[in-house]
Amino acid sequence: MTAIKFYQTGTFTVGNRLLAPEQRSVQASTERNNSLNSGHRACQGCGEALGARYAVDAAMRATGGQLIAANATGCLEVFSTPYPETSWQLPWIHSLFGNAAAVGTGIAAALKVKGRDRGNKPVRVIAQGGDGGTTDIGFGCLSGMFERNDDVLYICYDNEAYMNTGVQRSSATPAAARTATTQALGSEPGAVFGQGKNLPLIAMAHEIPYVATATVADLHDLEAKVQRAMAIRGARYLHILVPCPLGWGAASHDTIRLARLARESGLFPVFEAERGEVTAVQKIRHRVPVDEYLRPQKRFAHLFAHGSQTGHPEMLARIQADADRNIRRFGLIDAAQEA
Repeated sequence: MTAIKFYQTGTFTVGNRLLAPEQRSVQASTERNNSLNSGHRACQGCGEALGARYAVDAAMRATGGQLIAANATGCLEVFSTPYPETSWQLPWIHSLFGNAAAVGTGIAAALKVKGRDRGNKPVRVIAQGGDGGTTDIGFGCLSGMFERNDDVLYICYDNEAYMNTGVQRSSATPAAARTATTQALGSEPGAVFGQGKNLPLIAMAHEIPYVATATVADLHDLEAKVQRAMAIRGARYLHILVPCPLGWGAASHDTIRLARLARESGLFPVFEAERGEVTAVQKIRHRVPVDEYLRPQKRFAHLFAHGSQTGHPEMLARIQADADRNIRRFGLIDAAQEA
């Protein structure tokens, strides 16, 4: 047998095989919109910059370029629009930290009144923000958007803390993680177990038309979910895991690897849901223990033994239990594979 080497040359080949057009990603196309263009000031290896570029370009393709974006204050807004410059190449509106969903709703309402939301070239709306502006400050506006079933796709780029203001804990920060407000001190260092919100599940509880999770580690999956969402009318929610090298204390070249390990460990389930029911899950292909995901991140360094420190194996066990629960809850591993 001859081993097949998988690598990319140019844009359209993998393992010496020319990809068919339908297999190529939006980003692999020379016709991509570059909605978030070069020149922004994101950190090297920024998962949020990747997630936004992938998601918005996919939405632009799905709508034929007829798209308006509302953007909450946060990392994405700050690094992409340092006054008086911008890296955005679509109609883009900066909202307050907590009202991106409401602003998106207002844009959609104005388009409806003007008759621009239907016809041959309907103009569609997305709203976007980080986990701070989504799970915390903007939570009320987002729930209102869901409850009214407004025709907006809300995209949360989840880097699991308030990265732009100094890496403070948000309600999306995982248990045991060290942040500026959850120091690695005491008998149970880092973020407290049992706190926080699971926004995808809360969105499902509203029984809106479409909810999905994705990571920057699987471009085809992310783009497909955006395109699926844009084919649906009503409130939709997409939650994308976007590792932050600065806040996570990880190497900039590990962004995609960490996103993949989050999924493969079971800590970040990747799934789709419609009207409150899970309709599809991305199965774990190669299950890894949670410590393989946590160890490359300095925000979890206190959990591991090094030097004179003994670490916290009991906390690692609790995190592993959370991952195991996700695997059972969403059916992320087939019974035959687990056996």
